[in-house]
Amino acid sequence: MKKILVVDDEPAIRDLVEMVLTREGYQVAVAMDGESAISIAKSFNPDLIILDLMLPDISGHEVCKKVNANKTTPIIMLTAKNDVVDKVLGLELGADDYITKPFDARELLARIKALSRRLGSKKSTDENVIRRQELEINTTNKTVTKNNQALNLTPREFQLLEVLARNPRRVFSRDDLMSLAWGYEYAGDSRSVDIHITRLRKKIEDDTTNPKHIVTVYGFGYRFGG
Repeated sequence: MKKILVVDDEPAIRDLVEMVLTREGYQVAVAMDGESAISIAKSFNPDLIILDLMLPDISGHEVCKKVNANKTTPIIMLTAKNDVVDKVLGLELGADDYITKPFDARELLARIKALSRRLGSKKSTDENVIRRQELEINTTNKTVTKNNQALNLTPREFQLLEVLARNPRRVFSRDDLMSLAWGYEYAGDSRSVDIHITRLRKKIEDDTTNPKHIVTVYGFGYRFGG
């Protein structure tokens, strides 16, 4: 988390936060109203937004909605209110944390670092999970679920699915799948891939006669997805 956008219409607070964050090594951009914040967020692409809820043009809640319409940027809300409704609404619209004015700069830095650790941990976890439509493949636990229902795959079936799902729409030959999923030392007939694909389809496809996940590319091999 290196780039932070600070949005506040009070110059004293905006300047203080910018100074503190810059001193800590962050790259900082500032905005004094909601429209500027939305524009700057598009070009600056911040890793985090520190956002005042009370802005002179549009509300911080509206900024929160617009900034996170197509992606999820972490947001720490600044608010002068103790109104629980405001805080709850901000969190429901995608904010990750809030801090009430007046605040100590050390508390703000602690919140930023805690959020960064939390998001870093979540990212690490997410990297071990492959999500493809209704399928969720956990490469750490070696489990697969379909619509949140656990599937019982053999190790060979899991290895095939993982290779295919990691590379959607890439066409793999049978030999490719044998070497990538099972290793070069595997001495079986490459046609055994067909057998495992057939069994795998019965477990993950709604209609094995018209598979949408593991698709046959005639004359070449298989690919994942349409």
